[in-house]
Amino acid sequence: MTRIKCCGMTRVEDAVLAAGLGVDAIGLVFTARSPRQLGLGHARAIARALPPFVTTVALFMDDEAAFVEEVVAAVQPDLLQFHGSETDAWCAQFGRPWLKAVGMGEGMAALARLREHPHAAGLLLDGHGLGQPGGGGQAFDWSLMPRDLAQPLILAGGLHAGNVAEAIRLARPWGVDVSSGIESEPGVKDPAKLRAFVAAVRGA
Repeated sequence: MTRIKCCGMTRVEDAVLAAGLGVDAIGLVFTARSPRQLGLGHARAIARALPPFVTTVALFMDDEAAFVEEVVAAVQPDLLQFHGSETDAWCAQFGRPWLKAVGMGEGMAALARLREHPHAAGLLLDGHGLGQPGGGGQAFDWSLMPRDLAQPLILAGGLHAGNVAEAIRLARPWGVDVSSGIESEPGVKDPAKLRAFVAAVRGA
């Protein structure tokens, strides 16, 4: 079964609805480069509202190590996610499992970067270009999804209820990550879009 992560959650009610629909992970964004950035108190409220067996993921992009440590101490996320130019060793210093996002906007040229993070728990292939933040609804050529990496691959970028089944068919990812594709505006999730997205993934 394809796992589902809903990222950029900013409201408790959206996260609780996603969990009730069977979503596997909730993404909380802390980098100031995102319009979905959360404060620590707000993030704690969302994390504490989630039921057991729903993974909380804290997202950063080229943030200071001290800030990452502050978030980890305050929110206690299950998983970290790094979207910037962070190295494998830098990501590993926090003693938590982590995902590394790789912008696939350059197409074939981006594939080499997938092997630069051997200690990542998984790799998230997003549609943005190198150095750009995610969450912008950009897709990439799903046929580029490699088949020879040991790490689980998560597909992101431009996914919504109307295309996620085709994306799963072509890319065969371990999981999918959605943000803008289930929103009415940045950070505000649309219940109907969220329900439709989960149903489309399950149907695939």
